[in-house]
Amino acid sequence: MEKNITPVKDEEINFNVVPGFTSKESYKLLWSMAKMFSQTALAPEQFRGEDHVGDCAVAINMAQRMGADPMLLMQNMYVVYGNPAFSSKFLIATFNQCGRYSSIHYDMSGTPGKDDYGCRAWAAELSTGERIEGPLVTIGIAKAEGWYGKKMSKWQTMPDQMLRYRAASWFIRTTAPELSMGLQTVEEVHDTVEKDITPVAKPTAEIVKNMATETIDAPKTLPDTKATFKADIITKKAKKEEVVKNAPKPHEAADENKLPEEPDF
Repeated sequence: MEKNITPVKDEEINFNVVPGFTSKESYKLLWSMAKMFSQTALAPEQFRGEDHVGDCAVAINMAQRMGADPMLLMQNMYVVYGNPAFSSKFLIATFNQCGRYSSIHYDMSGTPGKDDYGCRAWAAELSTGERIEGPLVTIGIAKAEGWYGKKMSKWQTMPDQMLRYRAASWFIRTTAPELSMGLQTVEEVHDTVEKDITPVAKPTAEIVKNMATETIDAPKTLPDTKATFKADIITKKAKKEEVVKNAPKPHEAADENKLPEEPDF
């Protein structure tokens, strides 16, 4: 049995509409694309499912403003300690493909293994040919900021890679901040955001000591005056009813004064 498929005519499609929030048509297109991305298994887990259609819509809008592919952005966006962040390689690739600058280059300086060992990222502006340099990042800075000494820090195992990543992210943030959308890289969030997961130790010894040396007086139980007053009223009422019950009736009192009748003989 053949399925009836209605072809979509070109004149029914408005190719001038782009996904976004500028009009009703653009919003409908954005939401339709977001639903499609949320239902594909190729999307990262944090974007899959009906509960994440809104996340997909925001990611599509961000990709459009950055000039990047929506799926590529989703695959390189992570949530670290509750903060969204890009991977460094994605941010570098976005800069290299923006069309305004040359590819990022790196100048290494100092002595490897020493605190003065560092990296500076730079690129040339295509319109003027001017060389634009970013801030110098060194191992000494990493140690002073606390990045180097953190537990399982990659600054100790792969310092050259981390120097290039940090120099590139600083360079992009100062030269073309619109490309990063104000977000940090994953490596920056790992280095700068503190998250103490050490459980707080309970002062068990102090509690036991206080229990053994201190006497806690239990609160004295105060009499319930309201209940006592109510009981007194019930008792008085019962006594009054008993007195009324045992009192002689008027006709019984008159019979007591009457002389007994004489018997008939």
